[in-house]
This record gives sequence, C-alpha cells and structure tokens, in this order.
Amino acid sequence: MDRRHFIKTATASASFAAAALAVPRFGIAAAGAGFNPNPANGWRVFEVTSRIEVSAASGAPKIWLPLPSVEDAGWIKPMGNLWQGNAIAVQEARDPVYGARMLAAQWDAGEPAPLLEVVSRFATRDRAVDLSKPGKVAALDKASRALYTRATELLPTDGIVRKTALDITKGARSDVDKARALYEWVVDNTERNPKTRGCGTGDIRGMLESGNLGGKCADLNALYVGLARAVGLPARDLYGVRVADSKFGYKSLGKSGDISKAQHCRAEVWLADFGWLPVDPADVRKVVLEEKPGLTLKDEVVVAARQKLFGAWEMNWLAYNVAHDLALPGARGAKLPFFMYPQGENAAGRLDSLDPASFVYKLAAKEITAA
Repeated sequence: MDRRHFIKTATASASFAAAALAVPRFGIAAAGAGFNPNPANGWRVFEVTSRIEVSAASGAPKIWLPLPSVEDAGWIKPMGNLWQGNAIAVQEARDPVYGARMLAAQWDAGEPAPLLEVVSRFATRDRAVDLSKPGKVAALDKASRALYTRATELLPTDGIVRKTALDITKGARSDVDKARALYEWVVDNTERNPKTRGCGTGDIRGMLESGNLGGKCADLNALYVGLARAVGLPARDLYGVRVADSKFGYKSLGKSGDISKAQHCRAEVWLADFGWLPVDPADVRKVVLEEKPGLTLKDEVVVAARQKLFGAWEMNWLAYNVAHDLALPGARGAKLPFFMYPQGENAAGRLDSLDPASFVYKLAAKEITAA
C-alpha cells in the first residue's frame, strides 16, 4: 500500500482536528428506562473506517463504497472522507437522482492484493419531534414531493399496496393521523425474521400478496414508506449503519467496533406542520425479537421503544443515502434496489455484498471524544 496516496475526497465541513465538538459522555441506562432521544443530548462525532481487500482471483476488480450523503443542520453533518490504497483509479461519484455519494475504485488485472481503506467522519445528535407543537414549516418543494411519492421497482404505490394503505388510513383526517395509523399497523402486523439475509430486499408487493410480513429493516420500513406514498404522504427510506451501542441500554438497537454487519435502514415521512418526521417501526420489532427472550408488544421495554420511534431516533447511526433503483457508474450488473453495503464486481460478476468474509470487507466505527 502506498500511503503517499492518502487524499481527502471531499471538502470537510470542519477540520478533523476540530471535529470533536465537546462531545458529551453518556452512561448506559437499563433498557426501557428513560428511552429519550433528544437533541439536547448534544452533538457526537464518529469515524467509520471501511477496509476492502478484494480477491484478485478473477482479475481487475471494481468496488463502490457508500459515503455519507445525508446532511441536515438539525441532526447530521458529514465531515469529509479520506482514502488510501493501491487502486489504479479512485474517484468520487454522485447519483444524479438522489444525490447518493460513493467512492468508486478499480484495480489493474495484475494487482495481486487489491486494497482500499476509506475513513469517513460525521457529527450527529439525537432527533426528536414534539408532535404536540406544530409549527410553520416551509412547504416541500414540488420536485421533492414528486420524488418521495413516486413508485420504485420494489415500492409500488398501486394495487394491493394502495388498497392496504387506504384500508389502514380510513377515517384518518390529518397527515399526522395517517402517518401514525400506518406506523401502528406495521408494528402490529409485521415481525422480524432472523433468517432473512442482510437487511432484506424491500419487495413490499410480494410481502402483501403472500401475506408473509416477516423480514428485516429494509423490508419492514420499506413497507411503511410504500404505504405512506400510496396515500400521498411523501416518505423515504434512509440507508445506513449503526456506529455505537445504545446509550439507553437497548442491546438490540446499537453496535460498536466491528460494524461489518450492522447496516440499518430507517424511514421518514413528511408532515405539513413538522417537516420530515423520523420513524422506525422495524426497530420496534427488533426489540421484540432480540432484546430478551419472550417479549411481546405489551412489555414495558417494547412499549417505550414503540412510543419514541414514531418521531424520534437515537443517533448512534450513520445515514448514507435515500437512493432507490441506483445504477453504479461503470458497473456491468443490475441496478441496486438500495445502496447500503459495499458493492463489487470482477470478471466473474457481482460480488456478494452480504458476505463480508468472502467479499472481503470490514467496517469499523469509533466515537471521537474531546480531549
């Protein structure tokens, strides 16, 4: 590896040296006790390192890595990316539809040990919306409304999806009422399936037609987004990765250190008096399955999560992008339904992004604390 090629790929919003924004330290509470994501908890700074060591067996590999692309002054600020490695070409690319940023790299066929390491920093703080206090929010622009209500390949908004959404929201008068009705329905009627590979596929028509509403976050939260769009509520999936343990004690809702398999999709819905509202019905179902044996929706630890995850997120999580049906630049393979994992190709075809050990890649996260 030639360390002389250690280059900043994006202008940082602040120097890395100044990135530790007086980061507060948190103790761990008992799960369910005081589960209170709140912006007042303050900003935290994290660093995610993605290390790719692609097999050279089939020659001339290419990889694409998601980079932090979501930026909002209220809760997340990308701070720049650095890379080093021995690829013959590395460039940053951006999806023209959703603005998803990525690093694309290619190696020479004769390279015996393809290697790329990318370091990304970002600052974030908890999100929480007080639904008892509607405010004056600028209207969602026409282009964004069209983008976040339209169908995608795996999120249709007609047929059984629309019928189901209309049935769920029957009698709901406001957009808040509709959004909450959909959230409660997804929580009540789905389940987390531990046998689902990765985070799932997000084929919501298939879920509804089969009656099998099991899956993981990219299935359950996609179902919420698709149902919302079907009744005219702008909604979107946010694809990312967990970067720290839950400071509220939920072992199921956090991951630190090696985060190679900690990818997680969340959702937002646009409400006229509140703007983008964070929701995460899939994580409610994750608490039911994983927090401790035998939990039901009636247990206190689940009730606490359910109440908060309509309108709040604990931000121990990096949001990469909101992209669907994404074409990787220079790729031979099909479009991606979403872009949350490292992607790769070689002469034999597309690599298995859900198997870090055979790809080979490793993601690691750490919090940057003030000195």
